[in-house]
Amino acid sequence: MTNRIHARYWLETGDDPYRAAEVIAGEQSSGTFLKLASETPALKQRSGARLESLHVLETVAQPSLPGGMVSAKYTRCVLELSWPLENTGPCLPSLLSTVAGNLFELAQVSGLKILDIRLPEAFASAYPGPAFGMEGTRRLSGVKSGPLIGTIIKPSVGLNASETAEQVQLLVDGGIDFIKDDELQADGGYCPFNERLEKVMRVVNQASQKMGRQVMVAFNITGELDHMRRRHDAVLAHQGTCVMVCVNSIGLTGLTALRQHSALPIHAHRAGWGYLSRSPSLGWDFAAWQKIWRLAGVDHLHVNGLRNKFSEPDDVVVAAARSVVTPLFESSPMKVVPVFSSAQTGLQAHETYRALGHSDLIVTAGGGIFGHPDGVASGVAAFRQAWQAAEAGVPLSIYAQQHTELQRALTFW
Repeated sequence: MTNRIHARYWLETGDDPYRAAEVIAGEQSSGTFLKLASETPALKQRSGARLESLHVLETVAQPSLPGGMVSAKYTRCVLELSWPLENTGPCLPSLLSTVAGNLFELAQVSGLKILDIRLPEAFASAYPGPAFGMEGTRRLSGVKSGPLIGTIIKPSVGLNASETAEQVQLLVDGGIDFIKDDELQADGGYCPFNERLEKVMRVVNQASQKMGRQVMVAFNITGELDHMRRRHDAVLAHQGTCVMVCVNSIGLTGLTALRQHSALPIHAHRAGWGYLSRSPSLGWDFAAWQKIWRLAGVDHLHVNGLRNKFSEPDDVVVAAARSVVTPLFESSPMKVVPVFSSAQTGLQAHETYRALGHSDLIVTAGGGIFGHPDGVASGVAAFRQAWQAAEAGVPLSIYAQQHTELQRALTFW
């Protein structure tokens, strides 16, 4: 790998695409709107962004985004730029300003999406990446094989600490592997964090003595940095095994500081992902975005789920899940655990397993577990049986003949 930062974009422009690419390269490195004497050829050669490739795809009559250059046609292309590492150093905030800064606002740009980034090995030395990943998650949860079967406390907000602990009691008695707070539940007045932590962990710790393993609970510690550190320490003091943050809410500096402090796996929720990605003409592709957060140190990362309740099609979800386990560097793979969620039941198990080829993942379900006609324990069992069938390559209908919980679940999934 070269000592340069590479970024690949989908670009739409009303200008000549090569001229637009040069404008973007200048804006994001040594250039400005006016030619300056101080931008010598030597300086530009040393510090200027370089146009690596440009492949024209098509032309359209209307721009995707409002404002900017008016033209008779708009050209769409795939563009790759690179920058010398010396421009930013191995610094993630500076990297973001470079590959995802003012270029979105240029008049020449009527559409721009970051498709991928490639980084020098220096970033692997500067950032530790995930501390636990799948291996550490299995060790702490006691789940040695198969997916971690999990759920989210619902309603998202509105339960008090005692009511939350009652839900947790049902789940741990039912054999669940993983429980997480909803992203909206952090430290509200009706369910304060410290009270929720104390009551939930009392249930979890008592159950672990009977189960011989401890259910992993991802407590949402999202907040100001000092608050997150204190909440992390409180989780650790109560023998908890996971903390959760909404990465878009706390930002890169918040996450890197938490990673430096944390002695627990960091479960990353991507709340807000839609405003970064949903437009096909603006924002980020997950392949690029997830690399930033893996470097910064998350251990688990949400990827949505097959046949989900949101807008992403299955092929996008599968690509996202594969991306988080694709090594970042030869020296440091930095693989993280894909987390499947959103309207998941055992019906997606076979497709998910076939798409990934492994079960190193967390899958969370709400109604798919709580809605079982025979209760939560049967819901957990049915979910686990669905994944056992998927791993064995046996159709659900056949596997259900010998597993009552699964058979009953098929009537409501």
